[in-house]
Order: sequence, then C-alpha cells, then structure tokens
Amino acid sequence: MKHEINRHDILEKITPLIENTAMRFGYIPIEIEFVKENHRWFLRIYLYSKEKDVTLDDCEKVTRSLSDFLDELIPVKYYLEVSSPGLERKFKSDKEFTYFNGRRISLKLKTPLKGEEEKIFKGEILDFNETEGLKFFRFDDGQELQIPRDNIQSAKLYID
Repeated sequence: MKHEINRHDILEKITPLIENTAMRFGYIPIEIEFVKENHRWFLRIYLYSKEKDVTLDDCEKVTRSLSDFLDELIPVKYYLEVSSPGLERKFKSDKEFTYFNGRRISLKLKTPLKGEEEKIFKGEILDFNETEGLKFFRFDDGQELQIPRDNIQSAKLYID
C-alpha cells in the first residue's frame, strides 16, 4: 500500500535534530532538502563552517550521528547525503548572505543599477539584512554598493 509523504512535515520534524547535530561538530546546515528523484527519496544536508573546511570525515561523523534518529522520524526508505555546499553552488536562501559575510561572491542582478550597464559583479559581502539588502564591495572599481534584495537574481561564492 502506498501512503502519501508530506515532505514539508518531515523537514519540520527533522530540521532541529539536524541543526543540533551539525552544531555539535561545529557546522551549520545551510541547506536541508528532502526530495524524490527517480522514485527514490533523498535527504541532502549541506554543511558549512566559517572556522574550518568541511572534510569527508566530518560528513561521515554527522551521518553516523544522525542516521538512527532520522530512521525513526522518516517513514520511507531514503538515501542520506551529507556534504559541503561546494564552491560553485548558488545561494538558495537569504541567510547564506549572512553566513558568508566577508567572503567573495559573484553576483547577478535582475536589472542594472542606476547609471550602470553591467548586471554581473564580483566582490565581497560587507553586510546583509532583509530590509536594506546587500552591502557589497565591488572589486573592479573599489566601490561600495547597496543592492536591494529584490534586485538580486543569484549569488554564489567566488574563488580566484
């Protein structure tokens, strides 16, 4: 018999457990997704830390710490994947602007800023909040920009 799975309810139940476990190891789960692909369920957890790199050993420790508890909370067979977000991954939430404060990013705007033609910039996150948007240091001219959140199409970490 097939029963419907409400992935939002499952995510709501498991997120505090994942956050607490990741924090015990010094990491922040910047993204948690529970998705069905090709008739299989996947729970993907992306870990980040400002202080250290995410290693394979750390991913294994988090996986081992979580798997028994998650098996009790998730009523279907699933595959657990724990990893770092990767260097070229696009930001998926506003909180990533805060997590990656001080880091270099590549930014794509929906429309050019007033008096500009370009929509793609490389620079550093200086600050972010939901009402003011992104305070950004642009590398090509050393200018500080204030960019409204609703004009940001995408952002990702930038590595020289």
